[in-house]
Amino acid sequence: MKKHVIYRVEPGSIAEELELEPGDKLLGVNGNAIEDVFDYQYFTNEEYLTVSVEKKNGEEWELEIEKEYEEDLGLEFENGLMDDYRSCRNKCIFCFIDQMPKGMRDTLYFKDDDSRLSFLQGNYVTLTNMREEDIDRIIAYRLGPINISVHTTNPELRCKMLTNRFAGEALLKMRRLYEAEIPMNGQIVLCKGINDGQELERSIRDLTEYLPFMESLSVVPVGLSRFREGLYPLEPFEREDAREVLRSIHRWQKQCHEKYGTHFVHASDEWYLLAEEPLPEEENYDGYPQLENGVGMLRLLETEFMEALAGAGQAACGQENTGAGEKACGQENAGAGEKAPGQENAGAGQADLGRAPRVISIATGLLAAPHIERLAGRFMERFPERTIRVYPIENRFFGELITVSGLLTGQDILEQLRGKELGEKLLLPCNLLRSQERDFLDDMTLSELENALQVPVTVVESNGRHLVECLL
Repeated sequence: MKKHVIYRVEPGSIAEELELEPGDKLLGVNGNAIEDVFDYQYFTNEEYLTVSVEKKNGEEWELEIEKEYEEDLGLEFENGLMDDYRSCRNKCIFCFIDQMPKGMRDTLYFKDDDSRLSFLQGNYVTLTNMREEDIDRIIAYRLGPINISVHTTNPELRCKMLTNRFAGEALLKMRRLYEAEIPMNGQIVLCKGINDGQELERSIRDLTEYLPFMESLSVVPVGLSRFREGLYPLEPFEREDAREVLRSIHRWQKQCHEKYGTHFVHASDEWYLLAEEPLPEEENYDGYPQLENGVGMLRLLETEFMEALAGAGQAACGQENTGAGEKACGQENAGAGEKAPGQENAGAGQADLGRAPRVISIATGLLAAPHIERLAGRFMERFPERTIRVYPIENRFFGELITVSGLLTGQDILEQLRGKELGEKLLLPCNLLRSQERDFLDDMTLSELENALQVPVTVVESNGRHLVECLL
C-alpha cells in the first residue's frame, strides 16, 4: 500500500478541521488504495467519504467526512503526482532537450511524457508511455482534455520521427479516446521535408475524423538550437516555406469551419511572422484553445492592449484625455504600475500620469519585437510625453534560429542591454522566468540583472492590459 505524505494543509479547510497535519500519511479513501493524483481526485469527489490516515506518531485514524460534491479536502502532498514521474521513452529527431548544452540545471534535462501532467498542467504527451489500463482509467474517470503530440498520423513516419518502434501503434489509442468521447487537443511539430507537405495534409485530414472530440490542432515549427552536433539533420523553415504551410492550414480552416463550425487547425504565431503575413482576426482562433503553444498569443495581446489603451485616462473624472500631471479623481497614488497584478481595480484609466516614468524600455525576442514596437508606437500616439524603447534580443546562447522570447537567457539580455539608454525601468515578459521563481534559464536571477544594468525591472504578465498598466 502506498503512503502519501501530506506536505501542507490549507487553512480553513476540511483537513484542518479534522486536525490533519503536515507529515501525516494518507492511506486510502473509501477502502480504495490511492495510486496517484487521479485516484485521489476521483475518489474524494464524493459527498460521503471514509479517509484512512496514519498520523506522525504512528496512530491510524478512520475519518468519516460529509461534504459537498467535488469539494476539496485541502491537502497538498510532497509529490504533486503522488507517484513517480514518467520520463519519455522516445528519441524524437526534433527534441529540444537533446539540443541543450551541458552544465545547466538538472530539471531542464528531464523529458516528461506523463499523461497526468497533460491534465494537470496542459503538457503534451505522445501516448507511447501509456498502457491500456491508463486509457481505461481516463475513460472511467471521464478525464479531459488530454493534449496529444501527434506530429504525424502516418504510423511508419511516426516511428521514424519518435525513434520508437511502438509510436505508430500508439496512434490507435486516439481512436479509443474518440469512441469514449474524451476531449482531446493535438499538436504537430513540423520538420522541413519530413512531415510537411503531403504528410501534413494527411495528418490534418485524418485528425478531422476525430471531431468534435479532437477539439483543436496546432502546427508549430521545429526549434533548432546551435547545439545539434550528432543529431538528425534538420533544416530551418524559410519565408516561402512558411507561406506554403499557411496556405494549407487556411484551406483546411475554411473547410472545417463550413462543415463543423470550427476552424480546428491553427498555425502558431511564428508562421505568420516568418511568412511576413498579418495575424488572423480574433474570431479565427475559436476562443484560443492553444495559447500555450503560441497560437494567437500576439493577436490576444494586441486585442487586450488596444482595449486597455482605449480606456486609459477615460476614468479620470470623466476626462477622455487626462494629461500628464492631472490626478485621477484626486487620487495622488493611483498609478496602475503601483498596483499588484491581478487586482480588479488596477484599471489603466486610474493612472496618475504625472508620476509615471517618462522613458521605459522593453526587451523581447526577435520574433515578437516588431509586433511589440507597433504596440509601443500606438501607446506613444496616445501619450506623446512618453518614450518607449523596444530592444530585440538575439539568442546567442541557443543560436540565432531560436527567436522566441521564452528561451532567452539572462546573460544575453545583460550583454545586449549593457550601456543602452534604458530609461527609468525595464519591462520583461513573464515567460523569460521560471514559474514561481525569479531566475532565467541560465540561473541568472532577476536581482542580478537589475544590479548589473542599474535599472528596476518589471515582469509583465502575458496579457495586454497588464502591459498598458506597466507602461502607465
